[in-house]
Amino acid sequence: MKKMLSWLMGAALIIGLAACAPASSQPQTTPINGETLVQALPSATPGGPTPTPLPERTTYYPGELVEYTAQTGDTLDALAVRFNTSVEEILQANSFIPKDVSTLPPGMPMQIPIYYRSFWGTSFQIVPDSMFINGPDAVDFDTSEFAAQYVGWLNAYQEFAGDRNRTGPEIIDLVAENYSISPKLLLALSEYLSGALTNPALPQASAAYPLRFRSARYQGLYQQLIWAANRLNNGYYDWRAGDLIELELPDETLERPDPWQNAATVSLQYFFSQIMPIDQYRLSISPEGLAKTWEQLYGDPWEEMQSHIPGNLTQPALLLPYQAGQIWAFTGGPHTAWGSGAPIAAVDFAPAGDSNGCYLSNAWTSAVADGVVVRSQPGILTLDLDGDGDERTGWVIFYLHIEGREIVPSGTEVKAGDPLGHPSCEGGNATGTHIHIARKYNGEWIVTDSAVPFVLEGWQVKNGDVEYEGTLVRFEKTVTACDCGSAATSLQATGNIDGVPSQPLPTATP
Repeated sequence: MKKMLSWLMGAALIIGLAACAPASSQPQTTPINGETLVQALPSATPGGPTPTPLPERTTYYPGELVEYTAQTGDTLDALAVRFNTSVEEILQANSFIPKDVSTLPPGMPMQIPIYYRSFWGTSFQIVPDSMFINGPDAVDFDTSEFAAQYVGWLNAYQEFAGDRNRTGPEIIDLVAENYSISPKLLLALSEYLSGALTNPALPQASAAYPLRFRSARYQGLYQQLIWAANRLNNGYYDWRAGDLIELELPDETLERPDPWQNAATVSLQYFFSQIMPIDQYRLSISPEGLAKTWEQLYGDPWEEMQSHIPGNLTQPALLLPYQAGQIWAFTGGPHTAWGSGAPIAAVDFAPAGDSNGCYLSNAWTSAVADGVVVRSQPGILTLDLDGDGDERTGWVIFYLHIEGREIVPSGTEVKAGDPLGHPSCEGGNATGTHIHIARKYNGEWIVTDSAVPFVLEGWQVKNGDVEYEGTLVRFEKTVTACDCGSAATSLQATGNIDGVPSQPLPTATP
């Protein structure tokens, strides 16, 4: 273990928000943060609220044990990166933690040896992770109904998004569903940055860029939300995985997030750092920034905090996404589930054969487990494994590029191995007919090669050096992803969760 020369640590706030009065149920008629914030670029509002000062630093000697309370979704690997230590040292300091634990139980007290060499950012936490994800916390939230209480421009806004014209609240729901980010968060960001709920008219300075990212490619609310959701997911899942340990701030300085931080807060820090000057960035991540807007809209988020990822989360047994006896090719190793970059949560399969490019296939992709089809539309199908009919709760399998022809309709109960639809190029960017498959638990994308490994008929997914590379490993066998369609990339489905057929397989159809 490399030892550092100086050891400085900020005081941790495990629950950092002060209690505030809950939001009024009556519509508000003035902007929550005022239009001045929107118009204030490139400097913050004169005389306005100032960010809370960073906590006093405390010096620790190399390897000193510090107190930590496990947060939802924490893993040993990620904690080791954040505190600049090792999994072995964490386990040595906490002998009660099993070596093979996947996710840590939220709220579990533990000690972590710290090896750190620099100051880090604020310990103030903006919102819990469960309110970042489009998960159980958002189940009873109606975006259109909530927005209708207010007089803001969002209600009258309309734009072509997806496959039709949609209202502002409908656009927020569409992006929330696709990226699996809470509509409450997207709504709060829209209010904070452009008065979407309380400003009757969209400020002229914000007309093309209501979320402040200025690019000709991302004009209008829909494209702005797509950009924002993608960056939010990048920050959230990279912090989850231990891949994000440093932020480049608007003044071009580098800052490491506080190792006690939660994923949602780091994601918002990452997001704000890309759209604001340094003074507004500091304000936005302080108690007087987005957190204040959230409390005015929904109340204190920490009073209703849920732990949406339990301790030692395990994946249920899954089949390969095509029928027993069929041979398909492993064409895409771990890559993004939706959008670009993180979360690296999906893999691709295509029917084996001589056809290339986008072509009409009569092969069937199939259910990897028993469940209920929740979302069914050309290109997209979601399979709800807990059977409650809501893809924001429990285990859900996400299929992309399913052809609209003969796709199984929403509400259909299926058994493992039942046909769902045909592979295609529909539903997004694709250069060849295939199926893209990913997992979610309580709305959170579950990364493929992680503490909760992606396993299909005993084949475990492993990352490559870059996206779309990678392997499937089962015992001594390895299949390497390649879109070349060679025999070396192909494998036959057995129809059995451990990969061993319970009876002789039928002759495979090439």
